Amino acid sequence: MHAVVFITVGSKEEAQRIAHELVDKGLAACVNIIGGVESIFYWEGKTDIAHEHLLIVKTTTDKLDNLVKKTKELHSYSVPEIIWLTLDGGLKEYLKWVKKTTERV
Repeated sequence: MHAVVFITVGSKEEAQRIAHELVDKGLAACVNIIGGVESIFYWEGKTDIAHEHLLIVKTTTDKLDNLVKKTKELHSYSVPEIIWLTLDGGLKEYLKWVKKTTERV
């Protein structure tokens, strides 16, 4: 089964570092980095705002535990946003590529 993982980070450099590590280790087939994300959230008793980057990670569900572990090791936040959705479908050729790419390591 396949999954898409969303991870927010505080800087472009952090986004690139995490993305490269996930792909290099075979934990993700592809990571999109979207800059200019404005997050409004409740944290430590108050509403806060942050300018972040969003990683959109394509992977397989069997890689999720290690992907989360590696992301937490690399992430600067004490409680990083790491959420995922399993996929019910997608272009078969693309999903085959995701599976093959994450199995190479």
